[in-house]
Amino acid sequence: MDVRTVGVAVVGFGWMGRVHSQAYQRVPHHFPQLPVRAELVAVAEEVPGRAEEAAAQFGFASTTRDWRDVAADPRVQAVSITAPNFLHREIGIAMAEAGKHIWIEKPVGLTAEDARAVSEAVAKAGVRGTVGFNYRNAPAVAYARELIASGELGTVTHVRVRLFSDYAAHPDGALTWRYERARGGGGVLGDLASHGVDLARFLLGDIASLAADTAVFIPERARPTGATAGHTLATGGELGPVENEDYVNCLLRFASGARGVLEACRVSVGEQNNYGFEVHGTKGAVFWDYRRMGELGVSRGTSYQDQPVSTVFVGPGHGEYGAFQPGAANAMGYDDLKVIEARNFLRSVAEGTSYGATLDDAVHSATALDAMSRSAAQGTWVDLG
Repeated sequence: MDVRTVGVAVVGFGWMGRVHSQAYQRVPHHFPQLPVRAELVAVAEEVPGRAEEAAAQFGFASTTRDWRDVAADPRVQAVSITAPNFLHREIGIAMAEAGKHIWIEKPVGLTAEDARAVSEAVAKAGVRGTVGFNYRNAPAVAYARELIASGELGTVTHVRVRLFSDYAAHPDGALTWRYERARGGGGVLGDLASHGVDLARFLLGDIASLAADTAVFIPERARPTGATAGHTLATGGELGPVENEDYVNCLLRFASGARGVLEACRVSVGEQNNYGFEVHGTKGAVFWDYRRMGELGVSRGTSYQDQPVSTVFVGPGHGEYGAFQPGAANAMGYDDLKVIEARNFLRSVAEGTSYGATLDDAVHSATALDAMSRSAAQGTWVDLG
């Protein structure tokens, strides 16, 4: 098998930059027949010392504090964009215009306009664009989609999608860019609800209209006094306002006629990554909890009333499970989902055809997020047509 090497750079080396870097290195182990390999050429990170740390740990050939050096580097053919949200549009467009394929984390900027601008730049440049909607890569989610599409559940009537987390629940959480409208966008809308919209569309198709309510439950936080990573605590600093949403609750109407509820919160005490969905149809239902990633609750048959729910342990034949484990009920984790995403990106680059979540998916998600903000402000339903 002839193997092609693609020069890869990572822009932004916080936690997600690490996840992307190790995903690239793991792809050959799980997908040995993929005729393309990533060569870690460059890493860009503005915080002093982080890029050098990345090079020492992952073997990047060069480091820089300016992402523009990556755009100008002829060795780089593909770029992971894992910088803060407010930089996604500028970096995404610049990389596309420089002829680089991009794997960009959601929500691809702060607005639908940002996502659309990056999507148009990618299309114009003729490069590939993959987006970090990783939860759709879970084998149980792939199986749920298969069951829905096959008609096993009958006609889908309604869905509930939840994304509850406590990452911002501590009142001493530092007032980082994530809580600023100009740099963090819509808060929990971009962080979590973006995933919820993608899961809903992935399973049930396009959303036709929605009505939303939002809230900020921790209105002030202390400003950090130094560089931050992740969700740092800060005490004693000057207090500043939290400008974007802690919580969103949204009613959905799908083009198919199905109804839905999407709820997301970043300050849910007692909830650690409680993400999942329940999809109900006229003949059955499926239930998924991210914290039990390899299980899918399935109810199907002709009993209707008192119809039981069985727990299916996903295995080879469900999504990309077979690339990681030889038999059902062996656990997979978050990082495995990003390996699948990295494989889809590299395959897209090699074949010139998009695999996995695309920038078109990002535009649809961002359009729904903008509609949620408008709906909450106006107190009305908003059409997405």
